[in-house]
This record gives sequence, C-alpha cells and structure tokens, in this order.
Amino acid sequence: MFRLRIRRDGDSGAWMTRRRADIYEQLRSSVDQGSTGSGRRVFLCLGFLAVFAVLFLRLFDLQVLQADRMMEKARRQHEKTITLDSSRGAILDRQGKPLALNLDVTSVYAVPTSIDDPKLVARQLAPMFNLPQAHVEKRLRDKARRFVWIQRKILDHSGPRMEDLAIDGVNTLMETRRFYPNGPLLAHVLGFAGIDNQGLEGLEIGYDTLLRGYARQVVLYRDAFGREIIPEWQRKHQALSGHAIHLTIDEVMQYVAEQALERAMTTTKAQGGAIIVMNPKTGEIIAWTLRPTFDPNYIQRTSPQVWRNRALTDPYEPGSTLKVVLAAAALESDHVQPDTLIYAGDGEMPISGTIIHDHEKAGWVTFREAIRRSSNVASVKTALGLGSEQVYRFLRAFGFGERTGIDLPGESIGILRSPDRWSQRTLASLAIGQEIAVTPLQLVTAVSAVANEGWLMKPFLVREVSDHQGRIIKKRTPQIRRRPIRAETAKTVTELLVNVVENGTGWRAAVPGYHVAGKTGTAQKVDPVTGTYSSTKSIGSFVGFVPAEDPEFAIVVVIDEPQGPAWGGVVAAPVFREVAEQALRYFNVAPRQRNETHVAAVSTPGSRGQVQPSDGE
Repeated sequence: MFRLRIRRDGDSGAWMTRRRADIYEQLRSSVDQGSTGSGRRVFLCLGFLAVFAVLFLRLFDLQVLQADRMMEKARRQHEKTITLDSSRGAILDRQGKPLALNLDVTSVYAVPTSIDDPKLVARQLAPMFNLPQAHVEKRLRDKARRFVWIQRKILDHSGPRMEDLAIDGVNTLMETRRFYPNGPLLAHVLGFAGIDNQGLEGLEIGYDTLLRGYARQVVLYRDAFGREIIPEWQRKHQALSGHAIHLTIDEVMQYVAEQALERAMTTTKAQGGAIIVMNPKTGEIIAWTLRPTFDPNYIQRTSPQVWRNRALTDPYEPGSTLKVVLAAAALESDHVQPDTLIYAGDGEMPISGTIIHDHEKAGWVTFREAIRRSSNVASVKTALGLGSEQVYRFLRAFGFGERTGIDLPGESIGILRSPDRWSQRTLASLAIGQEIAVTPLQLVTAVSAVANEGWLMKPFLVREVSDHQGRIIKKRTPQIRRRPIRAETAKTVTELLVNVVENGTGWRAAVPGYHVAGKTGTAQKVDPVTGTYSSTKSIGSFVGFVPAEDPEFAIVVVIDEPQGPAWGGVVAAPVFREVAEQALRYFNVAPRQRNETHVAAVSTPGSRGQVQPSDGE
C-alpha cells in the first residue's frame, strides 16, 4: 500500500511528478517479480509432470507390459521348482503277492548359496553317506547352482541322523524308491528301475509306460534372510502312482524253481542254468529262473553280463531235444509211423567227410525205439528222407528262427538259416540239434504245442493291468499263433515222449503216479578260440510236460557247462522231476487212476524190467 502526501509549497508539482514516476517504477518492478514467480511455478509443475509421466510409463512397462517376465524373474529369485518322480505301480504275482513295490525314503539336498563353510559341512555329511569329502565339498562350492543332491533315496537310517544335525542350507525330501521284497527271486524277469524311477531292464522297462505314475513338482521358497525352505506339506510324496501289473508268475512255484536250480548248480558245479515252467494250453509263464542271478535292490554290485535274461537273449544249440520237432515233422508228413523200421547200423554214419555217432550200436530199430534211444543215426536218416524244405518248414512252423512274441524286451530270434544257405551237412546237423540255435523259451514253447494238441501258443507274463484304485483296465487272454501239427500227430508224439521217460534216457524225470512226456538233450558247445566243438564244455537239458494225457505244465531245464557227467538225462532230468512234483502237488493235480491204461509201456525207475535205459543221447 502506498500513502500519498500532498505538499503545498511551490515545488509540489515537480514533487508529484517524481512521486508518480517512483510509484510507476515500483508497480512495474512488482509486476515483473510476479511474472517471474509464476513462470517458475509453471516450470516446476511441468517438470514434476514430466517426471511423473516417466515414472508412470516405467511402472506401466514393468507392471503391465513386462508383468509376466518380471513375475517369473521374482519367482526365480525366491522359488526353486524341482520335479520328483511319482510312485511306480506295483508288480504282483498271480495271487496278488508283491514282487516289486515302492518304499518312502529320504533324499538329502543342499543349497550352495546358503552354506557359508562348505568344507565344514562336507566334513559332516561325507561320513554319513560314505561319500568322498572332496566330492561333497565340490558340490557345495558350486554357487552357480541353487540346488544340488547330496544323496538320494537312502535305505538306511542316514536320513533321520541328517535331520538331527540341522545344518543350514541342507535339508531333506521324501521320495519313493523301487524295492524288491524277495531280493533275487525272479530278478531277470522283473528287471529293475533307476534312481529316477525309470525302468531299465525286464518288465520294468517293458511296461515302463504303464508302471510310471505322474511326476510331481516341489517348490522350494527363500525366506527374508535368503534361506531355502520347503513347506511341510510338500515334503511328503503326493503324486498319483502308476498302474499295477499282475503276472502269470506264481511266487511259490518261482521259489520252488529257484531252489531246484540252485541245488543243481551246487551238485553239478555248472557255470549257469535256466528253468522255465509254462502252461502249455494258455502260454502263461508260471516260473522263470536263471543262474547266476543278482539282487535288483543292489544293482550297482553286479554287471550287465549278469542282468541279461539269457533264457531270452542267448540262443544255444539244443542237441537231441530238437528231435521232438523232427519226430513231429516226420509223423505229420506221413514219412514214418511209430513202428517204421530204420537201420541204425553199428552207430556210425559218414556225412560230408564227417562221422555221425551214436552212443551205442542199435542195428534195426523202430522209429519209436529210435526216439527212446535218442539215436543220432536214425534221426539223420529220417531228416534226409524228409528233405531240406520239409525240415525247414516244420522248424519255422514250431517257432524257431522267429520271436515268440513274449511281453519282455530283448528277445532273440535264435539262428535258423534258410535252405539256400545250407551246406551238405546242415540237414544232418539239424537232425541232431546242431547248426541251429534256440532259446530255452523257444524250446519250451515249441514242445508245448505238442502238449496242446498241436496248437502253438504265444507265451506271456502279464495277465492284468489295474489302475491306482485297483480297477482292472486291461486283461490278457491266451493267443494262438498257429497249428504246426494235427491233434492226432501230437498224441502220437506224446506217446513216444512218454516212452522216453518211462523206458529211455529220461527215466530220471519220471514222477510217481503221473505220466511224464519228455526228451533229453546233450549238446557240445563251440570253442570260441578254435571254432570247433569243445570236448569238455557242453549243455545238458531236458524238456517235457506233465501229466502227459492232460498237460498242465511244460518245463524246460538247461544246465550250462556242468562238471563231470553232462548228459541231459543225468544233470537236467532230475531237476525237471523235482519241479514237476512240487507243481503237481501245489496246484492239486490229481494222479492217474491205478486201473488207467498207460499211454505207453511203463517200467518204473525202481524195477526197469527187460528194458534197460541209458543216459546217452
């Protein structure tokens, strides 16, 4: 506010003029100052608006445009997701007894970024799990990784001891581990699963898709101090388990076969052996055992050489057991009848610069007698009469040279060359089970066709598949492959094979109260160094079925490189008898009636009458 004072003296006009000028100057200065303040305020406002615009755009970019990426980045900083496999489905025998199941076990992991003194922690952990301290320390020092396993799926009590230590940066999770409650029982058929519950051998890999469950994910969180934690509810296994498979195998009969083979291995000091028990009418495998064997719970203690299911993958020359198929071919083709006479001479026959030998002179014999004696000369003459094409056709019809189709991986087709690749001796060699290689599974399947009125069945191990709620989702039914021979021919061959057991080389396979049909075999092994047949290494075998008139079991026994006598009738036939006796009793198969007419002429092993059997083949 300006106060004006009017002077009355003479120079008042000039004073007024100057005063007005001062007032104008003050007013202009005041206006100029006001304009400058307003400009500053506008500038500041614009500046703030620009900053807020930039911040808003940045926030919009981070929270809207890049929201997913930033959330993922934050999640990676505060969370660690690991995938844990689910429980595999159980493997059960035909009675529902578990052969393979799962155990809840402890796994120990560490977070290297949360461990201040890796050397000290490694010194504490290494002895608990029998691990090299340097190995553990190296893993703990790997700061680039926020999660490392220390030891997975611990079977002993290391887990609880580990929890008692309460080491920062080290914790536990519950996982499942495959467990085989019977140890080596059925090991080669079951196979085994790996550390991540993936099937690696046998049924475990063959049915891996069904046995595997659905994997679960566990999230590890980082707290405000950067420490990794896992909620208690996530420590326990909660994933959906896989399907269960129900086998044709019977645990009791499997144990019987295992024990019988183990005793045979001890008695004969053999290098290996195999037994397969099959239902010839359906193709169901009742028991399957091999030696040497292994414990699938501790697979790291054995080698792949032992894991291999040699009854499926390793073909061998069957020797005289193949004469069952030759007899069927000759009878089916009407080339011979049981009473047809064949001249076996003095037990020797020259073929392509070599000599075919019999273990004893036979002279003139009937075809029935030739099979009972297992005459090589008579067999060769029979094969020569049939011809190459006929012999080859029947061998293929009985399933040799092809897979049986069993539900196990790794099956061999064996060795059977086509006739255009045969030498002048091949036909004679095939007649006595040489120049052909078969698996024990192929052999027992072929002989089962004779037991099953000529029908060749497809062998199988899995009867049913059920889901995690126990509902059957798949059921296997017997499957016919083809019919190599007529029922009448099968009956005649059966009579010849009963005669082999009751009066011939297979007498040690006889089971009191039952008719047994079977054939012995002894085959020399090829020396891998010389490429010729070894004079010291051989395979003794026996294949047959019981009861002969209504077969329930077909059994093959193979003893590899027995020490001492190697005849199949000596080393393998008694094993057949032991398994057959137990099977007949266990499955309540009634013995024959006393007044029943025998399938063939019978002499009991204790009083052989006029016919004296030999052990030669």
